[in-house]
Parts: sequence; structure tokens; C-alpha cells
Amino acid sequence: MTQVHIDDAVTPAPGPARKSVVDRLFDITARRTTVGREVRGGLTTFVAMAYIVLLNPLILGASADITGAKLSAAQVTTATALAAAVMTILMGLVGNAPLALAAGLGINGIVAFQMAPTMTWPQAFGLVVLEGVCIVLMAVSGIRERIMNAIPAPLKMAITVGIGLYIALVGLVSAGFVTRTPDAAQSTVPVRLGLDGHLDGWPIAVFCFGLLLMTVLMSRKVPGAVLISIAVSTVLAVVLHDGLGVGDWGLTTPTLPSHVVAVPDFGLLGHIDLFGGFASAGALTATIFLFTLVLSGFFDAMGTITSVSAEAGLSKDGRVPRMGRILFVDGAGAIAGGLTGSSPNTVFLESAAGVGEGARTGLASVVTGVLFAATLLFTPIAGIVPAQAAAPALVVIGGMMVAQCRNIPWNDSDYTIPVFLTVALIPFTYSITNGVGAGLIAFVLIKTFKGKWREAGWILTVLALVFTVYFGIDLVKAVL
Repeated sequence: MTQVHIDDAVTPAPGPARKSVVDRLFDITARRTTVGREVRGGLTTFVAMAYIVLLNPLILGASADITGAKLSAAQVTTATALAAAVMTILMGLVGNAPLALAAGLGINGIVAFQMAPTMTWPQAFGLVVLEGVCIVLMAVSGIRERIMNAIPAPLKMAITVGIGLYIALVGLVSAGFVTRTPDAAQSTVPVRLGLDGHLDGWPIAVFCFGLLLMTVLMSRKVPGAVLISIAVSTVLAVVLHDGLGVGDWGLTTPTLPSHVVAVPDFGLLGHIDLFGGFASAGALTATIFLFTLVLSGFFDAMGTITSVSAEAGLSKDGRVPRMGRILFVDGAGAIAGGLTGSSPNTVFLESAAGVGEGARTGLASVVTGVLFAATLLFTPIAGIVPAQAAAPALVVIGGMMVAQCRNIPWNDSDYTIPVFLTVALIPFTYSITNGVGAGLIAFVLIKTFKGKWREAGWILTVLALVFTVYFGIDLVKAVL
């Protein structure tokens, strides 16, 4: 008879270690990461993209609506931090992806410089909410993928490049590096360097210093290069203004505030008019604005989600886990941007900085979102950042977007002119809508006259007709 030892009877068989709640919620072990690594990744992403809290008020505050009203910098700062905090935390909890959201650069330019002059701010933010609703509906219905497939990749890249040039131009102009010639109607040179053809003054020197510093830091892949450059340039500007009495800074004077911590100003929260923009700007113009918002947010987010997820090693056979949830949160980000008054929120490419530090799960996004929430108490600090300190970020990020040029098939005659028109007209006319419309019309015409109209497809054909009416709206009104 086989003897059974007491030790054999009471010693339990080894089993899998019990996972913590955080591990089970974010799949920490399954994705071969650690809580510490996720926290570091989330902090790095925040440092890399926190500049948006400073830049968004400058962009939205640089324009007035149809009534001449301008947005409060404190209110926009609060709205920017609030939307980024809520949506980034939601991405972490729902999408479980190391992707952070905030007010999208380029898209906020559409709201500020194209939409606001034709309608009130509540009406503009109402269209932003409608954009988010459209993206959410497309995400859950599958239409989003169908539209994405309809627009050729070269035109998508051209839109990105054009927006990059547009952002860079906005940065150069806001810093005073480039100015409009006073007699531009008679002059052969519509814009010029500085105020009189050459650079002069300490504010411009601060801009140049910030641009060079940011370029060097980013070339050396220093985490938080953008934020570091803005902070250092701001300190320099404060020293020049408060210490040496240097003036002529423009809209924002770099002077130390009387207090650092302040109660957040939620004055923009919920101030929207969903359909008023269609009456103020006209149904067709408002529809084109809505389409442009959807198009810009649509492709920027898709490319960012795909590239960052691949970098994190999350893609399996070209598919990203929980893609449906991620796209849903991205669409909800636009809705949140409209409701808070911060402009559409979308996934930021700077999320790749956190991935580079090892972030692999949504825990990193939760950390980033919590840090954005903490900035709500420090809105007075944003009031000391002059355009000359923040504008270099627009120039550098614009340059990064223009890098898409290398992937455009310039030797393909079907795309050469449509791509060029898209890229050129966006910055030259200060209108993303004009560039997108001209490119689509040219592409459809080329395909049609070459007997390849089926390659354009009915979706692009309809869009080209809509843009044709948009460009000839005055003639259409005269006829009607």
C-alpha cells in the first residue's frame, strides 16, 4: 500500500499569482509591462503635449466671431485642460490604449479663423458637437471606413501637408516674424519679414531663440522638448519685460501674475448653439465647415491611432485591439471639445513619446489625464506666455506634418495637380476648406476626362459637386 505523507496532503499545488485590480483592468501582465513603466509613460506623454494648454488659448483667442466677441484666455485654458483630462482618462478606461486626447492643432485653426468670423462662438462650438456626433455615428455604423477608403491616400497626405504649412504660417504671423504688407493691394509682395523687411526687437529674438532651442531638443529626442522650450522662452520674456522693460509683445504681455493658483473658469462650458451656424453662415457654408471638421479629425485620428498602436506593439495582423471603442472615444472627444468650448479633441501623435518610455496600456492615459486635470488649478500661469514663446511649437509641428510630402507620388499625373492645389491653397488662402475642395474637384475632373471616372467613385464625385457649388456660391445666389 502506498503511504501518503502528511506534507503531501496539506501542501497546495502551485497556481497562477493573483492579479491586482489594476492589472486585470488594464491587462498589465498580458501586455508585458509594469505599473511603474505605465506611470512613467503617462508622465512623458503629458510633458510632451502639455503645450496645448498654452497654445490653444492663443489660437482661439486670436480671432473674433461675427459679432466681434473674443474668447477669454482663462476660460479657454480651463476648457482645454478639462476636455483633455476627461477624454484621455476615458480613452484609458474604455479603449485601454496609451493614447492621449486634446484640442487638435489645425482643427482649432478651422474653428478660430474660418468658422468664427461667419458665426458666433456658441454656433461654432455647436458645429463642433455635430462633428463629433457624425464621427461617432460613422464609427459605430462602419461608414467611417468606407469614406476613408474613398479618398485616395495621396490626397489624405496632401491635406496633412497643407495643414502643416497653415499651422506654421499662423505661428510665424502670431510671433511677428512674418507680417502683412500694409499696401498689399498695390505691392507685389503681400507678406514680408518682420515689420519692415527685416527682423528687429527683443520679442522676435525670443521667438528665434525658442525655435532654435526646440529644434535642437527635438533633434536630440529630449522628452518634453516642446514644453521645455516654451518654458525657457517664457522665462526669458518675463526677464526682458519685468526686468528690462521690453515691450511690444502683442496680445499677451509676459509679466508675472499676482497669484499662481486660481479657481478654474468654466464660463464656456455648455454654451453651444447646435444649428444656429447654418443660419448665420448659410446652410451650404456651414455644411462645408462641418465636412471639413469631420474630414480633418477623421484622417488625423486614424493615422495617429494606427501608427502609435503599431509602435506600442499592440497591432495584430494590422488590427488594433478595441479599435471600435477607441474610435468611439475619439469621436466623443470632438463632442467634448464643443461642449467645453475648447475645439475638437483628437488623439495626439505625442502619445508616441509615452510609448517610447514603455507605455502599453490605458493606465498611461489615465495618468496623463489626471495630470491634465491638475493643470485646472494653475490657469494664471498660461496668461504669462507670449506668442513669441509658444509660436515656435506651431512652426516645428507644422514642419513635422509637412514631412508627409515624402510619401506623395509626385510623378503620377493623376495626383500631381490635385495634391499641389490642396497643399498650396490651404496656407495661401488661410482656408483648409478651400484646399480640400480644390484638390477633390481637380482629382475628379482629371479622372473623368481621362475616361477613369469610375476610379473616382460616386462619393468623391458628389463631394466635388458640393465644393463646386461652394466656390460658386455668389453666382448661385445671383441666379436664384
